Amino acid sequence: MDTLLNTLQNWPSWLLWIIFLAENTAILVGVLAWGNRLQRKSHHMFAYTRRQWRIAAVTTILNTVITYAGYWLWTQDAIRLTTAFSGRILLDACFLFFAMDFLMYVFHYVIHKTPLYQLLHTLHHKAVDPEPIDLFILHPLETLSFGALWLLLLLLFPLNIYGIIIYLIINVIFGMTGHLGMEPLPANVRQWPVLKYLGTSTFHHTHHRNEQCNFGFYTSIWDRVFHTFNR
Repeated sequence: MDTLLNTLQNWPSWLLWIIFLAENTAILVGVLAWGNRLQRKSHHMFAYTRRQWRIAAVTTILNTVITYAGYWLWTQDAIRLTTAFSGRILLDACFLFFAMDFLMYVFHYVIHKTPLYQLLHTLHHKAVDPEPIDLFILHPLETLSFGALWLLLLLLFPLNIYGIIIYLIINVIFGMTGHLGMEPLPANVRQWPVLKYLGTSTFHHTHHRNEQCNFGFYTSIWDRVFHTFNR
């Protein structure tokens, strides 16, 4: 990993832009493909509109900008990475998971309770019953705001690169799950001691149908703490 990171610093910017765009495009395609695979089991398939594809493409481009911004901050030593195989991998992944969960809860709640809702968030909430592509149906300023929260967190102190990768994979999985439009987990499984506190598809689907509850992303912890939780 050290060799790869050192190599990245020597690659031309145009090549990095292509790589980062390909990475974010692969995430978009992967989410839609896996979402449709799960949907086939429930005999329901999505047909996305040209408008949805255009907005998703813009979101993918902006995510590429955020990725490059993170790379640039790293080259300036503002973002510091460690590469050791140690307990820090799991620790940093957990830190990012819970810290981002809290920050996104606060940001999401503020959006819903202020004029920012009309400016930024109505686009996403046009989907009362979300589909996998709705993960990428966001106002450009909202996409950049979430990206800014992520980059600010990375600026705090050195983080393990493997922990970051684990968190990013989990982030995509939760984003896709929250916008499936169906629940892949049986009701009794969702009540298991740990799973009952996670942001399942049902949890986020309920938010799309009732915008006064379930503002969390990965967990329902903050909704339970601040009394905005709805089963």
